[in-house]
Amino acid sequence: MPDLLIVLTYFAVIMFVALSGRNREEETSAESYFLSNRNLRWPSVAMSTIATNIQGYQFLGMMGSAYLYGLAQANLEINAVQGILLAAFLFVPMYLSEKIITITQFIERKVGPKVALAYSLANLALFATITLGGALFWGAYAAELVFGEYFAFISENRLVRLSVLIIALGVFSAIYTYLGGLAAVVKTDIIQFVILLTGGIVVTLVAVHHLGGWGQLYEKTPQLMHLHLPADHPKLPWTLLFGLFFLNINYWCANQAVVQRSLAARSLREAQIGLMVGGVTKYLMAVIIIVPGIALFGILGEQGLGDPDAAFPYLVDTYIPTGLKGIILCALFASLMSTVDSTFNSLATLWSVDVYKRYLKPEATETQMVTAGRQTILVTLLTGIAMGLTLMYLKFNNPEAAFTHTLNELRYYVNCGIVVVILSAALLIAPAPRITLWAFLASAPLNLAIQYFFPDMNYFVRAGVVIVSLFLVFQLVAGRGKLRPWRELFVADSRDTAWVGAGLALSLVALHFVFH
Repeated sequence: MPDLLIVLTYFAVIMFVALSGRNREEETSAESYFLSNRNLRWPSVAMSTIATNIQGYQFLGMMGSAYLYGLAQANLEINAVQGILLAAFLFVPMYLSEKIITITQFIERKVGPKVALAYSLANLALFATITLGGALFWGAYAAELVFGEYFAFISENRLVRLSVLIIALGVFSAIYTYLGGLAAVVKTDIIQFVILLTGGIVVTLVAVHHLGGWGQLYEKTPQLMHLHLPADHPKLPWTLLFGLFFLNINYWCANQAVVQRSLAARSLREAQIGLMVGGVTKYLMAVIIIVPGIALFGILGEQGLGDPDAAFPYLVDTYIPTGLKGIILCALFASLMSTVDSTFNSLATLWSVDVYKRYLKPEATETQMVTAGRQTILVTLLTGIAMGLTLMYLKFNNPEAAFTHTLNELRYYVNCGIVVVILSAALLIAPAPRITLWAFLASAPLNLAIQYFFPDMNYFVRAGVVIVSLFLVFQLVAGRGKLRPWRELFVADSRDTAWVGAGLALSLVALHFVFH
C-alpha cells in the first residue's frame, strides 16, 4: 500500500506541475508552445535533455545486455559525450544562428525542400512508431514485471495487463503534452530526472552491497569489466565505436526530440553549458544502468536468468524493501513519460511547422499551427500504442534475446540516411540537393544489401560503413562537394566554455584507456 500511494502521488504531482502556470499565449503562440519562448536556462536544458534520453529500455534492455556482456554495454552511454560535444560546438551554434524551430528548416535552407521533407517524414514515421512504441512498451513491461501484483486487478492475463498499461501511460503523457506544450514537458522532465536518478542510484547501491562491495566487481566478474570486447564479438565488439560515432551524431545532433531543448535555450552559452552538464550526467547514468547488471551476474553466479531483461526486476523484487519499491516504480514511469512527452511534442512540432504550415496550409495562423500540433499528438498516440503492442508480442516470442539490440537495428535502417543528410547540410559548402536526396534514399537498401552479403558484420559497424560510403561516394565523389573549413565549424560562447568542452572530451578518451 505505501508503494501504491507513492505512485499515485507521483502521477498527481506530474499532472499538477505540467498544467500549472498555463496562460493564453501558450494556446496561440507557436514559439511558446513548441519552444517555451526560447527561454530555457542551462539546468533545464541539461536535465530535460537527459531525462528525454533515459528510457525504460535502459533500465531493462541495457541492464539486461550488461548482465550478458558486461561493461562493454557502457559504450552506448559514455560515448554519448562525443555526440553531445558535437551538438554543443558544431550543430547547435548553426541552429541558433538560423533561429529555426525545427532541424528540417535548417536542412531546407542548406540542401533544399525535397531533402528537408524526406528528413521530416522519416522522423515523423520513426518517432510515431518505434520511438514512441518502444518507450511505451519498455515502461509498461518494466512496471508489470516488477510490480505485477499491483496490477493483478486489471486481469489475470499478463498480456492484457501490459496492454492496459501501455494504453494508460500513453494517454496520461499525451494529456499534459497536449495541453501544456514544451513548457509542460520541460517542467515535468526536471521532476522525472530527479526521480529516475534517485531510483537508479538506490538500485545500484543495493546491488553492489549484496555483491560485497565495489571491489568485488573485479573479483567476481573480471570477465565483464572490459569496455572493449574482441572484434568478432556478435553484439558489442570494440569496432562498434566506428559506427557509434556517426549514430551519436544522429541522436544528439539531428534528433528533434533531443535538440529541441537547445533550440529553446535563452542563449548559446545556456545551450552549451546545459549540454556539457548533460554529458557529465551520462557518465553517472552509465554507472546506474550498467553496474547493477554486472553485479547481479556476480551475485547469481552460474544460476543465471532465463531472460536477461529481467535483471532489473529481479534486483527490485529480491532486494528492495517496501517504500523504496514505490520510488523505483516512479523512476520507471519517469523514464517512460520523459521520453514519451518529448516525442509527442517533437511530433507536433515537426508536423505543424514542416508539413502543415509549409505545404498544407501556408496561410495558417499560429493558433492554427498549435491546433494542428495538438491533433498530431492524438493521432500519434494511436500509432505509438499500436507499435507498443506489436513490440510486446515480438518480445514474448523471443524472451531470451537482449531486446535492446533488436530495436537498435530497426532504428538504424532509417538513422543512417539521416546522418548523411545532416552531415551534408552542416559540413559541405554547397551540397547538391538531388544527390543528397539519392544518398538518403539509398541508405536503407545499402544497409540491407550489406546485411545480406555480410551477415556476420556487427550492426554498429554496418551502420558506419553505410554512412561513410554514402557520404564519400555521393557527396565528395559524385557530387564533388567541398568541405567547409574546419576552423569555421566549431563555435564556443567563450574560451572558458571551449576549455570545459576540451576537458570533457579528454575525460572520455581517458575512460577508454582506464577501462580497456
